[in-house]
Amino acid sequence: MVELAEIMTADVFTVAPDSPVAEAAAAMAKGRFGSAVVMQGQVLVGIFTERDVLRAAASGSDLTRSPVSRWMTRDPETVGPHVDSERAAEIMLGSGFRHLPVVAGTALVGIVSLRDLLSLRVRRHPS
Repeated sequence: MVELAEIMTADVFTVAPDSPVAEAAAAMAKGRFGSAVVMQGQVLVGIFTERDVLRAAASGSDLTRSPVSRWMTRDPETVGPHVDSERAAEIMLGSGFRHLPVVAGTALVGIVSLRDLLSLRVRRHPS
């Protein structure tokens, strides 16, 4: 049993709700991040993903002015750092998302992606 604390990314890319989509997307591309956790001060208010960037781009909106808050998923599901990686995979696959913020109480402590979980599985079960 592997806990998320062992495999999560602790250095989470975050943006403010009023950040322009173009700015957030450029930073995501440069840093090779699949998502940005949206923080209002110390409070997690949403998650903005590659899929959200695509929806925003397809809308024809001016992405230099359109805020991330317009496109993000509000109040995303979160898990604690001691959740088992198998349970995290079940949550993400069952709900159809690829990034899961990890919190301790109300503090953001990391993020885990389906890629993280797949990498773990490949390392544990080499062919």
